[in-house]
Amino acid sequence: MDRRMFLAVSSAALGAAALPLPAFAADGAPLLAPWTGPYGGVPAFDKVKVADFAPALEAAMAEELAEVEAIANNPEPATFENTIAALERSGAASERVSMFYGVWGATLSTPEMREVQTAMAPKLSAHGDAILQNAKLFARIEAVYEGRESAGLTPEQQRLAWKGWNRFVRAGAKLSPAAKTRVAEINGELAQAFNAFNQNLLADETDYVLYLKTEAELGGLPQDVRDAAAAAAETRGRPGEYAILNTRSSMDPFLTYSDRRDLREKVWRTYYSRGDNGDAHDNNGLIQKILKLRVERANLLGYPTHAHWRLEAAMAKTPEAAMDLLMRVWPAAIARVGEEVAEMQAIADAEKGGVKIEPWDYRYYAEKVRADRYALDMNEVKAYLQLDKLREGMFWAAGEVYGMSFVPVSDVPVAHPDIKVWEVRRNGAHLGLWYFDPYARTGKRSGAWMNAYRSQQKMDGPITPIVSNNSNFVKGAAGQPVLISWDDATTMFHEFGHAIHGLMSNVTYPSLSGTSVARDYVEFPSQVNEAWLPTQPVLSRFALHHETGEPMPQALVDKIAAASTFRQGFEVTEYLASALIDMKLHLAGDADIDPDAFEREELAKLGMPRELPMRHRTPQFAHIFASDGYSAGYYSYLWSEVLSQDAVEAFKAAPGGMYDKQVAQALIDHVMSVGDTVDPAEGYRAFRGRDPDVGAYLRDKGFPVT
Repeated sequence: MDRRMFLAVSSAALGAAALPLPAFAADGAPLLAPWTGPYGGVPAFDKVKVADFAPALEAAMAEELAEVEAIANNPEPATFENTIAALERSGAASERVSMFYGVWGATLSTPEMREVQTAMAPKLSAHGDAILQNAKLFARIEAVYEGRESAGLTPEQQRLAWKGWNRFVRAGAKLSPAAKTRVAEINGELAQAFNAFNQNLLADETDYVLYLKTEAELGGLPQDVRDAAAAAAETRGRPGEYAILNTRSSMDPFLTYSDRRDLREKVWRTYYSRGDNGDAHDNNGLIQKILKLRVERANLLGYPTHAHWRLEAAMAKTPEAAMDLLMRVWPAAIARVGEEVAEMQAIADAEKGGVKIEPWDYRYYAEKVRADRYALDMNEVKAYLQLDKLREGMFWAAGEVYGMSFVPVSDVPVAHPDIKVWEVRRNGAHLGLWYFDPYARTGKRSGAWMNAYRSQQKMDGPITPIVSNNSNFVKGAAGQPVLISWDDATTMFHEFGHAIHGLMSNVTYPSLSGTSVARDYVEFPSQVNEAWLPTQPVLSRFALHHETGEPMPQALVDKIAAASTFRQGFEVTEYLASALIDMKLHLAGDADIDPDAFEREELAKLGMPRELPMRHRTPQFAHIFASDGYSAGYYSYLWSEVLSQDAVEAFKAAPGGMYDKQVAQALIDHVMSVGDTVDPAEGYRAFRGRDPDVGAYLRDKGFPVT
């Protein structure tokens, strides 16, 4: 139970009065049932009905609370086995139902599903608080924790006892009854606000579509982008037209290649106005409420701000440490933007009717600079980046580095026909299952992510992991290969790194398994995995031209390498701006904040270049406002990338380069297999022999190392 707290912990462990549930004539039994079938049981996606979610969630919560009460009221003295391990075994039905619930909410959302989510969010939060605020249960956890060093526990068991105790304390287990009640009320209000934020964002991404009809409107768009837009329009009942969706995977190529500046501006404004249109789906009021509730909760828990509460359990430990790192990189990033804009402006000035570079011009003119400086056309590169072939390249690299092999399977149910499944093997033995859900569709949230359907453990015998990767590539015409950008290929390798982290886990207890690590450490394994995409073996074997089947020419590979630091000003600055605003919002205490004004004023203080926006503007910043997930934690990507680039330099310095067996084994032994059984800083030192060096990150971006 401790590793998941049944959705409630990930949603902030809520507790307000529930909204009335819709009436459903169902009992939820299919979602509650233990998984059966091959591979130690698989999720019965073919049995899921939205009508079953509410009764299944209710039944699972009741079962889990009964299990927790039995542990809390055990008359025997508290021991690791009858308290900590017993909690690990509790909530199995909750975990199964929550997995289905999360998949449907994120990838198959419908009005009916959203109605259930709105009704269930406060009930789920109250359930989480009922566990976290159980005084008898905490007394037993604390007894085990305080006696952990004299009880003959293994290091992993001691780590689990600390993690459980720390989680309860940070959730308010030591507060007065009145304070506990208020924390639960806050959590309940947050749950409803998170749900509303997410649904507003999904509505803006779903409802706003730009339809193109004429050749003039398509000017500059490569054929694969046209084909994807045509397919998107046809699925929306507009055959013969072209749909530019309000998602990053549709917006980005349009802004990169469209010759129509007026349409680029329209697409840009629509995308960066999600959640900020002053209508029923506007998120600014919700953000104000979330910020106020977070700081009140932090104060009740004994912290000056939400940021201090969140970072205490992270590698960074303090907001000051995170801000120091962000601000160390910021000056170099915005200086590089100035250089990039100057180069783009020079090209624009030379054109007839030259324009002043605006945010909707950045990607478009950056490509012109890339072609001029490196003779590199990323659309030419894209012709070699077939989705299916690159997926095979990921498999091959994972085989070389981690000894994995992948076998497609068709004997397991899936949630949607687009989803494919592979068995993952290592050293001839079954390791786990990998599900891949690659395409955008109505009701699927934007972005890319990894899910753990089942975590690895061996507490009561081996349980193998089941993980998924989810993307939003635009599905092409039937029978045609899906071509993706270099950036999208990098993201695919990144998310696959999370999957590998979950699959390679080799721990005893599920709460310590796989990706259940500190937020600013979890991105480290995924960012390391990006480094295998540009290697010569992957590109020569799997970057094959979609028409000729020929491998990417070495000359083109060399151009990609030469341009590896190109546009890093844009990439790093748009990210850092989001990370800095996140931290500043959550360090502002109880201030009355107008989100739009705060964003505008704080970016001005930082000297944010006018030619680009934050990667995630505040009203659409789901990382920090659709849950507590990355709140005061978006810096984590930079923190983790400092680790990952330092690790990449370890590979490159070794005799075998990026495929060096000795370095790979050290990565497996101290990072990929250990989950949260060791402190991440200690695990990294064991891998690298020292603390990470930020210089590796700066060198990778082409920034000065000072």
